[in-house]
Amino acid sequence: MADIVIPADLLPTDGRFGCGPSKIRGAQLESLVTRGATILGTSHRQKPVKDLVGSVRRGLADLFQLPDGYEVVLGNGGSTAFWDAAAFGLVERRAENLSFGEFGSKFAKATATPWLEAPHVVEAPGGSLAALEPVEGVDLYAYPHNETSTGVMAPVVRAAGDPGALTVVDATSAAGGAAFDVSATDVYYFAPQKNFASDGGLWLALFSPAALERVERVAASDRYVPEFLSLKNAVDNSRLDQTLNTPALATLLMLDDQVSWINQSGGLAWADTRTKTSSATIYDWAESVDYATPFVTDPGHRSQVVATIDLDDAIDAKAVAATLRANGIVDTEPYRKLGRNQLRVATFTAIDPDDVAQLVRSIDFVVQALRG
Repeated sequence: MADIVIPADLLPTDGRFGCGPSKIRGAQLESLVTRGATILGTSHRQKPVKDLVGSVRRGLADLFQLPDGYEVVLGNGGSTAFWDAAAFGLVERRAENLSFGEFGSKFAKATATPWLEAPHVVEAPGGSLAALEPVEGVDLYAYPHNETSTGVMAPVVRAAGDPGALTVVDATSAAGGAAFDVSATDVYYFAPQKNFASDGGLWLALFSPAALERVERVAASDRYVPEFLSLKNAVDNSRLDQTLNTPALATLLMLDDQVSWINQSGGLAWADTRTKTSSATIYDWAESVDYATPFVTDPGHRSQVVATIDLDDAIDAKAVAATLRANGIVDTEPYRKLGRNQLRVATFTAIDPDDVAQLVRSIDFVVQALRG
């Protein structure tokens, strides 16, 4: 398989299709060099860096067309840190978590703490979607917008629970690539290494007035909250265009450039169309050949930003991915814990739809070569 050479006219211009960290545009790197020359290595408490944070917050507010009272909040640590922060600072008594993949299940584990009642977890097998269940006493409903591990995308809808219950959506692999109604959520949170084509180690979130009030109320209670995981600290610092601890400035610079690029290109509606075009190319191809099938059987549940494709058992997906990698097409391997004969392809906003079209042509070439 190492000897298979894909013809140049079948290769994508850029062969990066990983689900995170994702493809970073050349213009972002150029911006990192030019803008970073005066910002990298300077104090995060001074005006140049605070202006950068402010630009990110304003850009995201414009991109998501935030309703009145909503705020862009950011903090150190990525989505994993946010799960713990939410368990400390957003859940009052009990959470409901939808678990239909790796990342939904991890947030469910984070809400199983000694100071909270056991979460109500609604599970669905990989490749399918779990549904919200109104449960008395639950004050926070949480689910992923897009399950990166399986390629299942959920509709963004507000939970019909008790009055005052919050709807919290993990959007790491969907944010910036899929259109939705922000008012259907109280917290829409994400890390910037997917559609926003930056690095990890930072979380950002869109907080509703109800969520901001919840943060204040929990912080004023007698619950112990570590300073690093304090959402009140994050809100207070965000309003000053800063973070509690030193942020990764390169991450912020690349994020700011990507947000500006999406806004200038047509905003979230433009990004939504772009990712739908790319993912449709993959699903249509998989349904047209005799050796591939979309892993997510319900077309309405298929992700527009992460396409998972099962290959026939006669075709070794590992050999296909390895051959693609040897030809400069990288990170098409499946999520490790699924253990399927599968390819997983990101169709994030930075990925050119024309490159996706070239990818499927390359896969066809490799499969035919492996078949002999």
